[in-house]
Amino acid sequence: MSKGKLEKFAEMETFRNVFQYPFSIIDNVPFDMKGHWNQDFFKNDNPIVLELGCGKGEYTVELAKLYPNVNFVGVDIKGARMWTGAKKAIEANLENVAFLRTNIEIIDRFFDIDEVEEIWLTFSDPQMKNAHKRLTSTFFMDRYRHFLVDKGIIHLKTDSNFLFTYTKYMVDVNKLPVLICTEDLYHDNLDSDTRKILSIQTYYESMWIERGLNIKYMKFKLPRKAELNEPDIEIPLDDYRSYHRPKRSGSETGK
Repeated sequence: MSKGKLEKFAEMETFRNVFQYPFSIIDNVPFDMKGHWNQDFFKNDNPIVLELGCGKGEYTVELAKLYPNVNFVGVDIKGARMWTGAKKAIEANLENVAFLRTNIEIIDRFFDIDEVEEIWLTFSDPQMKNAHKRLTSTFFMDRYRHFLVDKGIIHLKTDSNFLFTYTKYMVDVNKLPVLICTEDLYHDNLDSDTRKILSIQTYYESMWIERGLNIKYMKFKLPRKAELNEPDIEIPLDDYRSYHRPKRSGSETGK
């Protein structure tokens, strides 16, 4: 691990807005704030919104600025990236932002029933080889239902044709209520409130737009009841190399 990463990890240990519970320690170190995020950390009764796979936390921080009466929690396993968002939130005196460094596969260990109202999935790894690792798979939807309010909102914002197409099939197969679905976010006519939220752009998103990639967005509800079924269909893979981007892999470690 580079010196820069070591310094960031050391500094994050001092951040009051960061909670670090990777899979390797969660069985031995209990997380007592499950079901008590508002009471113990945010000190209010405002709704809680998660960003899963938050990376540098750009979206989490900007959403918190737009909506001071909503509490936001960015979740990722990459600590050196998360440091950026956590630091910005502290410097901006944002009291409605927290970050949780953990594996998203165990996200239901940290939030209790009805504790979360919405989930953002911003530019998630499409995991083209493993459906169970896709953050819009029924594997994860079942986990989200452990803590998301009934008919809670899922937002997907992505550059990936593969992930967007897969999610559309997953939503269709399970008859999940769709509120917004667009394959060209910045050129379709959307209401002003939606445009306000979606105007936030991450660093990489700006680069992809410059390279001609359409940004896709879907907003749907997740009912708590009814069995969820995986779509059984083949989807064309994304061609990342055409945009000089390295292929993303789920085998990367949580550094």
